[in-house]
Amino acid sequence: MSQFFNAQGLRLAFETRGSGEPLILIHGYPLTRVIWHPLLASLKGVQAILPDVRGFGESEGAAPGFGMEELAADVNALLDHLQIERAFLAGHSMGGYIALAFARRYPKRVKGLALIASQAAADPPERRAARLETAERIAREGVTFVAESMSQALTPDESLRRLLFTLIARQHPQALIAALHAMAQRSDSLAVLQSGEFPLLLVHGQADSLIPLARAQEIRAAVPRARLIELPGVGHMPMMEAPQRTAQALQAWIYGDESQNG
Repeated sequence: MSQFFNAQGLRLAFETRGSGEPLILIHGYPLTRVIWHPLLASLKGVQAILPDVRGFGESEGAAPGFGMEELAADVNALLDHLQIERAFLAGHSMGGYIALAFARRYPKRVKGLALIASQAAADPPERRAARLETAERIAREGVTFVAESMSQALTPDESLRRLLFTLIARQHPQALIAALHAMAQRSDSLAVLQSGEFPLLLVHGQADSLIPLARAQEIRAAVPRARLIELPGVGHMPMMEAPQRTAQALQAWIYGDESQNG
């Protein structure tokens, strides 16, 4: 069931499932919190907290003009609303960038950080330019072309592609434009992971065509405490393509089960 809280003058949506260690699950671009639903049945002993990033799903705030720092502040406001002092954070793709910004700005509130099909590096110039070009095209044409291309790139699973197309096509064009600008402007965050003392989990599909597995392997090489779980045959949507395995990795990370290390 949807719940709402106020952050920086916006009414933002979230839901909670289960009880136990608090785990914030932050969705990626251009999606909503529903991408996490397939793995919830396999998460035990966890209070899963699923926000809709501002502008997406049921959350207000599609207007451009914010960066990852503002999105991290939204998560901070959610923790305040729930009266949770510290939590585990898992971010998918863009959600990982938000989690990294949160760890930079609010390090004392981080019990652990997981990057799901994400990366710490900033965009190189050509990737930044491509995001801005896409934003301009959305302003002209709407979101249908994004739904068509992204649903194909997110996963090799045809049934999931149909679901993702519908989900993306429902999003507000201004939300996509704002998120693209925010991602293009983000800073490199590897130092955040290297200096932090929190448990670090990396979950990545070996068939990810959007963010190559090499990005996660680079983090693992640079941050010795990181645990990397590689998922064979999985693309950019581990929580939907391999929900049970992803849930197991999250539980092992939270509760310190080294037998799940990959």
